[in-house]
Amino acid sequence: MKRKNVIWLIIILFFLIILAGIFSFLYLEIKRPVSLPSLAYLEIKLSGQVMDRAPVDLFSQFLLNVRPVSLHDLWVNLRKAKNDERIRCLLIRLGPLLCDWGKINELREIVKEFRSSGKKVYFYLDELPEADREYYLATSGDRIILHPLGWLGVNGLGGYVPFFKKTLTRVGVRVEVEHVEEYKTAYNSFTEEGFTPAHREMMTSLTEDIFKEYTENVASSRHFSPEKYLSFLNHGLFQGQEAKEAGLVDDVLFPDEIGELLKEGGRELGRITLETYSRVGEKFAGPYRGQRVAIIYAQGPIITGESVGSIMGGETVARWLRQARQDGRIKAVVLRIDSPGGSAVGSDYIWREVVLTRKQKPVVVSMSDLAGSGGYWIAMAANKIVAQPQTLTGSIGVLAAKFDLSGLYQKLGITAERLVFGEHADMFSTFRPLSAEEKTRLKEEIRWTYDQFLTRAAEGRGKSKEEIDKIGKGRVWTGKQAKEMGLVDELGGLSRALEIAKQLAGIPQREEVKLDVWPKKVSLLSLLLGRTEGESTLVKPRNMADYREILQILEREAVWAVMPWWAIPR
Repeated sequence: MKRKNVIWLIIILFFLIILAGIFSFLYLEIKRPVSLPSLAYLEIKLSGQVMDRAPVDLFSQFLLNVRPVSLHDLWVNLRKAKNDERIRCLLIRLGPLLCDWGKINELREIVKEFRSSGKKVYFYLDELPEADREYYLATSGDRIILHPLGWLGVNGLGGYVPFFKKTLTRVGVRVEVEHVEEYKTAYNSFTEEGFTPAHREMMTSLTEDIFKEYTENVASSRHFSPEKYLSFLNHGLFQGQEAKEAGLVDDVLFPDEIGELLKEGGRELGRITLETYSRVGEKFAGPYRGQRVAIIYAQGPIITGESVGSIMGGETVARWLRQARQDGRIKAVVLRIDSPGGSAVGSDYIWREVVLTRKQKPVVVSMSDLAGSGGYWIAMAANKIVAQPQTLTGSIGVLAAKFDLSGLYQKLGITAERLVFGEHADMFSTFRPLSAEEKTRLKEEIRWTYDQFLTRAAEGRGKSKEEIDKIGKGRVWTGKQAKEMGLVDELGGLSRALEIAKQLAGIPQREEVKLDVWPKKVSLLSLLLGRTEGESTLVKPRNMADYREILQILEREAVWAVMPWWAIPR
């Protein structure tokens, strides 16, 4: 075959793939009429990455069939199904979940809210050898069903926090960090060979508090004593019938046998998937009618400027808040935060808009897995802050860092000539370390920024700077701990935040509201061009590629309000 023909064949195949993606997009997105059986069960496949608001990704979702779980979509559809008399029960096919304990608890609350209608929830597990998070979620249902050959692993919390200082030293890399104060450990993995006393104290406290919440709630849900469930954790692995005999699951069934459990009055229920049910008209959609409340999703590390891919831009989220404030139809704002922080300036952009919006209409913060450092900065001016007991928050502290690669360059034989106009023009260059004078100046800068952090937190939370400083110093707290210290107001999820927003806006609780959600859904053209403004996806780094992305952004930011990457051992 001639080369020209091969090229044309490739071009044709490329456009066929694009067309297939377009048709898939239209097929899934257009709200076509849905005819449901008069009696049906709703089936949800729940596995993989869980995000507060999942972006539309043409390649991954429609060509590879890889779709993140959108917590927002689950919340909206289960609130809808709760009041839909055609939906009689819920079956959740549960697999491994990629998220932390805050979102797991949010999912747990969503299930419990659905159950409050009197409808039952069944969890089916194929095999989960490491299932503490997933099992914690499953205990929110009425029955847990395990495949006869399936393993259920409940082992407890813990793991390892890596430290790279020795490795970096061997290759000639040194990380220089100035931070306020001793609990600000975001870069300890690069600067230490192990835990500092403050780092160990914080990590132990966080893990212990989450472990206690986990074990107590599971024991209560499954009617175990706490000691009994601890004995199961020490046993670790349970297979099929063994898990049932221990009381960890209620049934051991093959998938084709589940239908017998779902019958109502001896009558089989029709099956409807979440993808199909999401197209059900607004007649049954409780959260869609009436007065308007905005939900703004602030996800990912924070930078100045506009959002870029997986990174949250301060100007982007600030603009969404401004639009919600200027829209007279919107009566209140719920700011949903899932962020480890980032740029102090980028965070302050968002904080300022929260302050201005609060003067005109209520702003309620709902915290997801993470709302620490800069993530707390953007929350602290709200009328009310709602967090999950396991949310990682606080981390009121500041740091600045640079990488000195001069040793690495020397090993590689790379040389450079210095050419500067201004004594400190190359202060953040990777070709030399900071001077003593520069370290002093950098420390002064971050202390000043820390003081501003304290001032804003004190004003927002109605406390003195001294009170905030005592619980600040860069320390991360769980949502439960943060509530005890006054950093958050209530424990709960999106539903509770919405209730508070309605209350503050004078909207009766029984009255349904229309939700205006940011980021808005992107157009098909924008999707194809890759323009998905604000659709940040990264919650915290999980591999070296994520680190590389963040380190590249570090080059353009000076002072950071960011929390530790490994907040819980894994």
